[in-house]
Amino acid sequence: MLALPLLITLLYSPVCLSVTVSTSKPKVEVHEHTDAVLACEFRTEKDQNPRIEWKKRGKAVTFVYFNDKFTRSYAGRAQMEGATLTIHAVTQKDSGEYRCEVTASEDHVNLGEASVTLNVLVPPHVPSCEVPGSVFVGSGLDLLCKDKLSVPPATYRWYKDNRALTATADTPYSIDTIKGTLKFKSVSKVDTGMYRCESSNSAGAPKSCVAQQLQVVEYPLNMTILIAGAAGFVTLVLLCCICVCVCRRRGCCKKEKKTNRAKSYIPPPPPPPARNFKHYKQTRSFMI
Repeated sequence: MLALPLLITLLYSPVCLSVTVSTSKPKVEVHEHTDAVLACEFRTEKDQNPRIEWKKRGKAVTFVYFNDKFTRSYAGRAQMEGATLTIHAVTQKDSGEYRCEVTASEDHVNLGEASVTLNVLVPPHVPSCEVPGSVFVGSGLDLLCKDKLSVPPATYRWYKDNRALTATADTPYSIDTIKGTLKFKSVSKVDTGMYRCESSNSAGAPKSCVAQQLQVVEYPLNMTILIAGAAGFVTLVLLCCICVCVCRRRGCCKKEKKTNRAKSYIPPPPPPPARNFKHYKQTRSFMI
């Protein structure tokens, strides 16, 4: 009997009306210069004309669509269909997190939102390659390669005379495919050749820089003499320093203590007292 009134109360009580917002694709990946569709679906219980806004999150939140129109940077290259946002000819600057907000003032819960992350893929660009024209035999050397624009980040491959280089434990060089460096510990004559670097990612075809000549040369005679002289001078200075240190440890370089101490001053003896002839008394007489 108690359950029947409770059931009647639930059936005839007012329902809490609310707006619901969702997206069928929370992550969108598109290639650069194509269209990006950011889906947003909503449902209201009572309000038939809700307010729709799109915002982009970054260092600060910026409006994309507000008061039924697009903001300046999206005007003329975006469109709305329902609550779904389409951006035409996207660039890397359009990547980021977007938020669809629907406000239904007549619903009990009058605000709903959904987030969509846009990632714009950028194919490889021609990388910048740093290859010196010449280097001396025995020198260490780093060849650099970088593509700063590709998304996802590019990986790198080096070529010598149009043959791909593969680093192993026996090769005199190492390759960092993430940073794009080709590192030589000590170059030799056989390392002379034409070098180029290739960048690649999943967004497009690989791109390569123009091959550049690397010449490994011997030191000139005057340079060899200069280096040998400098090395000899440094060796001589080191030997002198070692000898001084050894001498000091053995006590050979200590200063001798002065053995002749300063003589103490001895004043001269006082003069003998003067005789007083007034009190002199003759005791004997002399006859000549």
